[in-house]
Amino acid sequence: MTLICGIDEAGRGPLCGPVFASAVILDADLVINNLKDSKKLSEKNRNILYDEIKSKALDYSYATASVQEIDKINILQASLLAMKRAFDLLSAKPDFIYIDGIYCPDIKMLPMEAIVRGDSLVHAISAASVIAKVERDKHMIQLDQKYPQYNLKKHKGYPTKEHLELVSRYGINEIYIADMCRYQHAWLSFLQDEIESAKLQLQSILYDTIYKELAHIFRSEILDYIDKDVSGAIDNYLEF
Repeated sequence: MTLICGIDEAGRGPLCGPVFASAVILDADLVINNLKDSKKLSEKNRNILYDEIKSKALDYSYATASVQEIDKINILQASLLAMKRAFDLLSAKPDFIYIDGIYCPDIKMLPMEAIVRGDSLVHAISAASVIAKVERDKHMIQLDQKYPQYNLKKHKGYPTKEHLELVSRYGINEIYIADMCRYQHAWLSFLQDEIESAKLQLQSILYDTIYKELAHIFRSEILDYIDKDVSGAIDNYLEF
């Protein structure tokens, strides 16, 4: 029986909360139906698979790296640290380790390989991704009880539009990753500028195109109406 250990993380993208990692050892011949990358599963199916993985895995564990550690050593190194901690908590020794991504944690004396999109390709990594995701979600729901103003139970700390608005309203506290917040706000500002620029360009193109089309179809009786409100003209044009 060949024992395969899969390791994956959850929480590299959020603005707040620790990064979680899980290590799962499966028999290479074991099949768990519908097991795939946790991000491709609904919350309901993740929770079902979470219970099945725990009952069928030869061993599993999870660990974290804190917000303070993320700020100190960066999110990549913190993720690798959480992976190593998860592996160190295992009781069984696998024959081979597969890691999701392109970097390997500092684990000695065992053959190991990092696989891009491994959470979609290797059963044991998929299992680890589910455990890490479910455990992190449970932790964020607990944090929501302490900090309800951020609605963490809904977005789990990820930079959704609602979350960014709440951060702007209430500011950040000790559960937030300082570097991540600075990066996300800078990136959001850049995106907003790009979107506004693109909207202006698109409006200009639409105005020119629709103006000419309507001028051709409806002649002079519609021209004055377009000049008053481009968007209204588009809506009315679609209703004609």
